[in-house]
Amino acid sequence: MEINSVIPPGRRMIDGYPPGGFRVAGTLYEGPMLIWPEGEAPWSLDRIEDLALAHLDPVRRIDPPVEVLLIGCGPRMVLLPSALRRQIREAGIGMDAMDTGAACRTYNVLISEGRRAAAALIPV
Repeated sequence: MEINSVIPPGRRMIDGYPPGGFRVAGTLYEGPMLIWPEGEAPWSLDRIEDLALAHLDPVRRIDPPVEVLLIGCGPRMVLLPSALRRQIREAGIGMDAMDTGAACRTYNVLISEGRRAAAALIPV
């Protein structure tokens, strides 16, 4: 799917999410990704069911910090275990989990509004 929006200067936007990967600022990446306004990196998680707080350590190191983390669970939204949601909150990470397509679109909207958002995405 193609995504188009207004791109603020210096911000990384998600151009699309083809099967198995993501196109960010014109570059195609395979596999799970972390994306934030100033950059992107591979994410060391293959299945959302395996998500642990340690997988979010790279997000905690983003400087300046992000306001919200969008977790793209893959083709369908997955309800994260309540203990993990609590750990994420206690770590000071504002988080919302949704299907990957919704996470990509929401990330772009937040970035176009000038918000500090990050996306942790499992491919569809």
